[in-house]
Amino acid sequence: MFLKKIDGPRAVTLPDGRVMTRADLPEPQTRRWVASRKAAVVRAVAYGLIDRSYALKHYGLSEEEFDSWVRAVKNHGETALKATALQQYRQP
Repeated sequence: MFLKKIDGPRAVTLPDGRVMTRADLPEPQTRRWVASRKAAVVRAVAYGLIDRSYALKHYGLSEEEFDSWVRAVKNHGETALKATALQQYRQP
């Protein structure tokens, strides 16, 4: 069995004890960004599975968009990433 050479870890352990691997990340051609996929990318960057620059390039995200996801998770949790909750958590 051959493993593809990658930079960084193949898996990280999250604070709740779950293990997150690169296989848990959404596909690069993702077009529909539901809250769980956004949260997976934010978690992967926060816990060092992938670099921020890699995430932006790989998923075609702008810095502003990714920063808004990070802020939403930091301030209100993962439920703030849902499109239906956008108005509730938006800053005036």
